[in-house]
Amino acid sequence: MLKKLSTRIGAASAALILGAGLVQAEVVKIGVLAPLTGATASDGEEFLRGVQWAVEEANAKGGVAGYTFEVEVADVKDHSAANVSSAVERLLGTDGVEVILTGYASLSMFEVDLMAEANMPYMAAGPSPAFAAIVSQDPDYYNCCWSYTADFKGYETDVLPMVESLEAAGKVDLSGKKIAMISSDNPYSKTISEGMKASFAAGGWDIVVDEMVPFGEVSDWKVILAKVAETQPDLVVNTDYIPGNSALFLKQFLEAPTNSLVFLQYAPSVPEFVDLTGAQSTGVLYNLIGGPLDTDKWPRGQELMQAYRDKFDMESGAYGVGLYEMANMYFKALEEVGDPTDHDAIGKAIGASTAETVAGVVEFTPETHVAKAGNDYMPVTFWQLRDGARIMVGPEKYATGAFQTPPWMSAK
Repeated sequence: MLKKLSTRIGAASAALILGAGLVQAEVVKIGVLAPLTGATASDGEEFLRGVQWAVEEANAKGGVAGYTFEVEVADVKDHSAANVSSAVERLLGTDGVEVILTGYASLSMFEVDLMAEANMPYMAAGPSPAFAAIVSQDPDYYNCCWSYTADFKGYETDVLPMVESLEAAGKVDLSGKKIAMISSDNPYSKTISEGMKASFAAGGWDIVVDEMVPFGEVSDWKVILAKVAETQPDLVVNTDYIPGNSALFLKQFLEAPTNSLVFLQYAPSVPEFVDLTGAQSTGVLYNLIGGPLDTDKWPRGQELMQAYRDKFDMESGAYGVGLYEMANMYFKALEEVGDPTDHDAIGKAIGASTAETVAGVVEFTPETHVAKAGNDYMPVTFWQLRDGARIMVGPEKYATGAFQTPPWMSAK
């Protein structure tokens, strides 16, 4: 009898151990909101590659806190409210989805409210001003949601001192202080454009062209470029972030270029832009908040960018490596909490974390849940394209090369 009882207890113990093992092998689904179709599909593909890369690595190590992972993606298409809402609802309604990541879904970030209602951990790297405006109303209520991208204020204020420093160094002649501002009718582009106009006007510059195109594909920039040719500005800025639009703008500008420095918002950071323009883009300036620090002055950035090239045989823009980092921040939170269904604890763990990432040190501002900006956190980086290569020309702390006068311009 004792022998039989001992055998039964042993079998029961084995079953409990096996059961625990089965629980530990449970799969957690990571939801990804991404534009897989439409004008920004190249960004969406990067979102997905970054998360899949992180998941593959985590699973190869046996998972995190006893869980392995799968990726569940939903297409936000053109970023319209209807398509973003549909994609969010699909992920929220999918069994096993315990966190949702994105580069950007809507440009107004309205989906943050949907995530809060569902108490779903959410990390985004989209327009931080809209994100902050929502979360700052009640930070505790939005404990779910965190912005990997830092405050956008630098996009509005830092271009002026950057270009004026180039003139002071004798690289360009901006003595006329005339600027042409072109934007797209969407919250991201408009916010940056309006902020830049205020910054340049306060600096004594004259806005000689002020144009906005409807959001979406632009088939011809020649009417606007005719105004640029007529006014001969010292600086031409286009904040339309869609790579195809920006590439066409540059090509048409170069058909009859003015003696103007050209600054394009975000688009040149996307590999698609360089594919479309090649060597024609040599001389173009752009900047990034949350961009990869691909420099030996920031080993994490350099190592991760090279690892991305080795794995995918292509360059990463901001989002391939960025979403990889965001997924790993979630894994760190899960390891600390232990239970992927404890969304409140996961959200708090993400918010309390500090991470050395490809884009700098990510630490969140409690009042807005937005990553902190600055050279000691996430810097505003300035880049110049040169024969298809990206040269970081500022800030000096991270620079990989010096600015060169664009080939269509004459030096001062």
